[in-house]
Amino acid sequence: MAEMSVDLVAIERRLWSGQATFVGAQTTEGQIGILPGHEPVLGQLVEGGTVTIVGTDGERIVAAVNGGFFSVAPVTRDGSATSTVRILAETAEFAGDIDVEAARAVLADPNASEHAQAEARGRVRAVEAATA
Repeated sequence: MAEMSVDLVAIERRLWSGQATFVGAQTTEGQIGILPGHEPVLGQLVEGGTVTIVGTDGERIVAAVNGGFFSVAPVTRDGSATSTVRILAETAEFAGDIDVEAARAVLADPNASEHAQAEARGRVRAVEAATA
């Protein structure tokens, strides 16, 4: 099975690092899916987006991310092409760590800032994606 090295890092900490078979992210250009051997690419993550990582063991990791960048770089290992994916988010949290009711309360608050609303939308999307 083809795999790639993936790091999910927020400013304050590394959330996940390991081998994966798929990475999906919401970018300013649209949704992107990355498989091992993907061409090099640099993308900007959206405010209030999500990232999905499928580990080599089949585990599906979903995180809410708020801004940042990701990069895909080619790597040759043992004569076969693969990729290294780096996701560098301003903020990120695993779907399982999110208080979805608090996020929905922010969405219902007409006085919440656009930034807070975007973060809350991303949190709700991450929880929904993790349970789908």
